[in-house]
Amino acid sequence: MKNYQNYKRGYYMPPVQCTDWVNKEYIDKAPIWCSVDLRDGNQALIVPMSLDEKLEFFKELVRIGFKEIEIGFPAASETEYEFCRTLIEQDLIPDDVTIQVLTQARPHIIEKTFKAIEGAKNVIVHLYNSTSFAQRQQVFRKSKEEILKIAVDGAELLNKMADEYGVPYRFEYSPEQRLTMHLRSATQLSMYGSRHRTERL
Repeated sequence: MKNYQNYKRGYYMPPVQCTDWVNKEYIDKAPIWCSVDLRDGNQALIVPMSLDEKLEFFKELVRIGFKEIEIGFPAASETEYEFCRTLIEQDLIPDDVTIQVLTQARPHIIEKTFKAIEGAKNVIVHLYNSTSFAQRQQVFRKSKEEILKIAVDGAELLNKMADEYGVPYRFEYSPEQRLTMHLRSATQLSMYGSRHRTERL
């Protein structure tokens, strides 16, 4: 194998080991199930769902009883954007149902996402950015500190957009390709991203 010295161990033990969950004999409250079919399922289709098909699917998920529904990536296409706007403008989201949307940590995508969810009562905004060693070295050509700054800047912009559009939202963050990056770096990214949202709550 050529250039083997360029490859390093790709897994690391967690900095703090916690196995409390193993000692539980049973769960003490019902889990919250989040449907991701409207995004993950739609991405797997050769021909993606139309607006009418997505609306029909959403209504069925509500009928089944899902209380959290990931509706997609509003900035990804006009259909995704219109789907989000239609759900809100036609008041199709029950008061006890929370929608979830995804956005990359890029300013223009974050802004379009908040335009899409303006008027939503209950919404989760899931922020992410690429973090793997390969992406950092070959695509972004940035240091770990610079990648961390992308996450922090994204979280801060979410706060600004939430104030501007009057959207009460729940914050989620995840580093993309987390399994291919150093665990300590992934943990630091998640903590920094989350802290810049929760400090204002």
